Amino acid sequence: MSRNAKINGLLLLVVVALAVLPLALGLGDHKEQPFTGSDGEAETAVSELAPDYEPWFSPLYEPPSGEIESALFALQAALGAGVLAYYFGLRRGRRQGEARAAAARAEADGAAGDEGDTGAAARPVDGRDV
Repeated sequence: MSRNAKINGLLLLVVVALAVLPLALGLGDHKEQPFTGSDGEAETAVSELAPDYEPWFSPLYEPPSGEIESALFALQAALGAGVLAYYFGLRRGRRQGEARAAAARAEADGAAGDEGDTGAAARPVDGRDV
């Protein structure tokens, strides 16, 4: 087993432990809704520390239920992942295209040199010296 495979296995084990241990150990059982997220926790902490606090603004859109809010959050995450995947795919495609163009140029340069050409065909199309 290679060193990278060991590190990846260990990282996977840590991620699984972080996901499963809070559920298995019953962390959050003392709460009404144990895993609701940090927004609710922050609101509770602020109301306990400063009961007369008034928010600066209210949300533009308040989803009618928690399920819809979760669905909108998942949609937002999926759109973000799609944009990132498109960007990285585009960069990889450009890099592969440049490598293929360089290989084709090198092959054309090699073929032109074998025929006893004066070297004019060995120059790239953009006019730069190789």
